[in-house]
Amino acid sequence: MEIILYLSIALIAIAFFVLVIYLSATLKSLKLTLNSVSDTLKGLEKQLEGVTTETTILLKKTNELADDIQQKSEQLNSVVDAVKEVGTSVRKFNGSLKNITESIDEQVKESKEKVSQIIQWTNVFIELKDKWKERKQAANEQTVYKEKQRVRSH
Repeated sequence: MEIILYLSIALIAIAFFVLVIYLSATLKSLKLTLNSVSDTLKGLEKQLEGVTTETTILLKKTNELADDIQQKSEQLNSVVDAVKEVGTSVRKFNGSLKNITESIDEQVKESKEKVSQIIQWTNVFIELKDKWKERKQAANEQTVYKEKQRVRSH
C-alpha cells in the first residue's frame, strides 16, 4: 500500500507538473496578447492626442468664425436699418410729391376758368389789334391816294 501511496503522489506530481507547463504556456500567450494590446493602446493614445489637438484647433477656429459671423450680422443689421430708413424717406417723399401733385391739380382746375377768360381776352385783343392795323393801313392808303391825286392835279 505504501507503493500505491508513492505512485499516487508521483502521479499527482506529474499531473501538477503538466498543469504548470500548460498554465505557463497559457500565461506566456496571455503575456504576448497583453503586450500587443498595450502597443495598440499606445498607438491609439498617440492618435487620440492628435485628434484632441485637431479638435481643439477646430473648436478655436469655430469660435472665431462664430464671432466673425456675429460681427458681420450686426453690421448687416445696421445696413438693413439704413435701407429701412431710406425706404421710409422715399415713402414720405412720394407722399409729399403726391400731395403737391394733387394741390397743383386742384389749382389747375380752379384756374381753368381764369385761363379760359385770359385766352378769350387775348383773342379779343388780337382781333382789335388786327382791325386797328387794317384801319391804319386803309388810312395810309387813302392818304397816299390823296397825295397822288394832288400831285397829279398840280
